[in-house]
Amino acid sequence: MADARKDWSFHGGVHLDDHKAESTGQPVRRLPIPDRLTLPLHQHIGLSAEPVVRVGDLVKKGQLVAQASDYVSASIHAPTSGRVVGIGPQAVPHPSGLYDACIVIESDGKDAWTDLPEPMTDYATLPTADLRERIRWAGIVGLGGAAFPTAVKVNTSGQRPIDTLVINAAECEPYITCDDMLMREQAADVVEGIGILRHLVGARQCLIGIEDNKPEAAEALRQALSTKADTGTEVVVIPTLYPSGGEKQLIRLLTGREVPSHGLPAAVGVLCQNVATAVAVADAVLRGRPLIERVITVTGRGVRQPGNFRVAIGSAADFVIAQSGGYSDAVRQLILGGPMMGFAMQHDQVPVTKATNCLLAAAQDEVPAHPAERPCIRCGECVKVCPAQLLPQQIFWHARAHDFDKAQDYHLFDCIECGCCAYVCPAHIPLVHYYRFAKTEIWAQEREREKSDLARRRHEARVARIERLEQERKARLRQKKEALEQKSGESAADPKKAAIEAAMRRVAAKKAAQPPEPETPGGE
Repeated sequence: MADARKDWSFHGGVHLDDHKAESTGQPVRRLPIPDRLTLPLHQHIGLSAEPVVRVGDLVKKGQLVAQASDYVSASIHAPTSGRVVGIGPQAVPHPSGLYDACIVIESDGKDAWTDLPEPMTDYATLPTADLRERIRWAGIVGLGGAAFPTAVKVNTSGQRPIDTLVINAAECEPYITCDDMLMREQAADVVEGIGILRHLVGARQCLIGIEDNKPEAAEALRQALSTKADTGTEVVVIPTLYPSGGEKQLIRLLTGREVPSHGLPAAVGVLCQNVATAVAVADAVLRGRPLIERVITVTGRGVRQPGNFRVAIGSAADFVIAQSGGYSDAVRQLILGGPMMGFAMQHDQVPVTKATNCLLAAAQDEVPAHPAERPCIRCGECVKVCPAQLLPQQIFWHARAHDFDKAQDYHLFDCIECGCCAYVCPAHIPLVHYYRFAKTEIWAQEREREKSDLARRRHEARVARIERLEQERKARLRQKKEALEQKSGESAADPKKAAIEAAMRRVAAKKAAQPPEPETPGGE
């Protein structure tokens, strides 16, 4: 079964120096809680969470501090006990150094837990809706970097049945090893999470895709599976090739199935989850704990003690760097994520979020200065390495010309922004920057179009309402006029009745004109 899958591959990809050994020499170390934690309200795909606390409130570890505001959103919990000292704009991880709404908690040093929900150790007997609600309460999102709310992703009702659960353990990006170390040290938790996810989606099998440069992690998973006697889950070792950890690429490698353009893995009966997400699911269901910490890699020659650390979400990047020995003299740039899909940060006064998997303090030779961009020579190298089988140069030309409709005609949104095309481009064109720019502009245009459509619908509704009220007013006047005419018509048709009514009106008018009779003193 595993041997047959070795023949499956995806188009393109590149071989990179993985730089994994620098951060895997020591076990994962838990960092202390910093004095202050900053929790962005938007650290997931979807709408920002809404605060349920106010400045001055005392909170405990694990307490809900921001509620998911929509179906596609994720709740946020306090990573430690303390006091809420601020709710407002703070610097957040962003390539442009933007600010966003955050909750700031000042630690009291006690790290006291709030009351947690009861563990669901009998999850196999519970309705899947209850399990999804627990995952939603815990604020779990995809920890491989996408940060899509997990409770939404595992809700497969109304879709094609899921027969295969794929666990993404590839971790193909250079330098990043947090998943590798998590599997080595918490393989049993990974397997527990897999069992819950399989139950949730009804998958008959689970395939764990792991690159062949992680033999220790693969063996740890095999041993954990044998202990659990899980025969429906298999560890599949795949060749080290970037970006084998891309969702569509990994599904192709493990199952031979092609996820359609603009489609989801569910369209081919597959659901994909990251190994760290599986551990978070196990924590929420079996231990009643929300997502308040994660393992991240701190590496690069620009940091003195590279390694993997268990960090409270909301910890500042400079605090994490300081705990790993601080910057070395060789540091040139701090990158959030890996060198291929990460982005350089303008400063390190930003918090670790649920989506943070690596802080790369890179030296000069690790991220050399980008050469000047030259004109495209139409060599076609970008086409050869594109794992999504796109025409990168065509998308680039249309994106540069702001012809976004044409860029979409060439399947711009199928681009996974892996950076393979820019990596091999002899003209040193930052192709991914152009694709991101085009996507951002298209999304902005869509939002403006939605606003315009909403304004138009509101105007049309207002005009329709005014017309309806005017028609109702005219109808009431018409009915009143018809009633008066009908009454006048009835009186005119009966002269005797009309004379009597006229006489009665004259008598009433005469009585009204007469002064009242004086009262008799001492009356009877």
